[in-house]
Amino acid sequence: MRRNDREIINIDEKINIVHQCKVCRLGLTDDDQPYIIPLNYGYTYENNILTVYFHGASEGKKVDIIRKNNKACFEIDSYHVLIEGENACNHGYGYKSIIGFGKIFIIESREEKIAGLNQIMKHQTGKDGKYEYNDIERVNVYKIIIEECTGKQR
Repeated sequence: MRRNDREIINIDEKINIVHQCKVCRLGLTDDDQPYIIPLNYGYTYENNILTVYFHGASEGKKVDIIRKNNKACFEIDSYHVLIEGENACNHGYGYKSIIGFGKIFIIESREEKIAGLNQIMKHQTGKDGKYEYNDIERVNVYKIIIEECTGKQR
């Protein structure tokens, strides 16, 4: 990271950013073409492993790419504020962001799909509960097991 003075090192601070945000951008690579998608998500942080969950259709470009190449990254940002200066060059922007890299998997088992969807619901609603899902076979649930994660703030 070029600006070490802006780096977020503490894992609790990084997880707090993941917790505060509701949308992340999933980055995939289709052969030599980047592909990015904004998605709602849920997450777990257990035994020092961050896992991020998404859901979506069981067919389409995202699924095709993941089946060919399961390397993925995600980006989350928040705490946005304009920092005004005396002239245009002195303006800036306050933020906190996380970028993570890992492998994305399509969850196959019904039980793990439900667990992943429950994490998404918990994160999006703030309510930890048991939810009912209709036609769970028709939806894909994905998880990224994060191997590396950096944070930055201003």
